[in-house]
Amino acid sequence: FKYTAIQRVDETTTFDDVCHPTVVIQLPMFNETDVCQHVIYCASEIEWPRSKLLIQILDDSTCKETRAAIAEAVEELQERGLHVQYRWRSNRTGYKAGAMHEAMDDIVDYDYICIFDADFSPEPDFLYKTIPWIHSNPQCGFVQARWTYANESENLLTRVQTISLNYHIRCEQYARFSANLFFNFNGTAGVWRRTCIIDSGGWNHRTTVEDLDLSLRAYLRGWKFIFLDDVTCL
Repeated sequence: FKYTAIQRVDETTTFDDVCHPTVVIQLPMFNETDVCQHVIYCASEIEWPRSKLLIQILDDSTCKETRAAIAEAVEELQERGLHVQYRWRSNRTGYKAGAMHEAMDDIVDYDYICIFDADFSPEPDFLYKTIPWIHSNPQCGFVQARWTYANESENLLTRVQTISLNYHIRCEQYARFSANLFFNFNGTAGVWRRTCIIDSGGWNHRTTVEDLDLSLRAYLRGWKFIFLDDVTCL
C-alpha cells in the first residue's frame, strides 16, 4: 500500500483546481455548554467551497442552556449563508455512536466525514491538510491527525495527562502506522471515507469505544489508515 498525496499538476495548478470532494463536518456533543459555540465557530472558519461543505451538529444535550447556545450559533451561521444542520435527539440511544449512525441517512451525497469533539479547535486549513491524503489513496478508510493540548502546562494534572495521552498519540499510533500495523481512529480530529463506514457495517453502539470498534471492522475488511503526525489539532 503506497501512500501518496495529490501533487501539483503544473506550477500554477493546486489541489483547489483539481478536485473538491464533498465533505461533512460532524460535531457530536452532549451538554458541552462551555465549548459548544467555540467548536461550531471553528468549523465555520474551515476553508472549503461552501457548496461542497456541510456542518452537521449532532446534539444529545439535555441542558436547555447548551441547546440555546447551539441554536444561537446555528442561526448566525445560516444567516451568513453556511450550510448547517442541527440534529437534536430527544433520547440518547447509543450515545455518540447512535447520533452518528442516525445522521448517516442525511449525508448520502457526501464523500468524506470529518469529526471533531466539542473540546477541539481545528485550524482553518485542516481539510486542505487531510483530504488530499485520503482522496488520493482509494484504499484509505480514514486519516487521523495528531492531538495537541491547549493547557498542557497549566498544572501537575494537565502535565501528567499530556504525558499519558502522548504515549498513545505520539508514540503508539505513530509507531504502528510507520510499521504498517493496525492502529485505531481516536474518535475526533480525523476524516473518514463515508463508503468505508458503510462497507464496514456503520457506527455501532454495542460498545462505548465506537471509534476502536469501527476501526477494527474496517481493518478486517481490508481498509488502510493514515496517521498524519505533522497535522495537529488543538
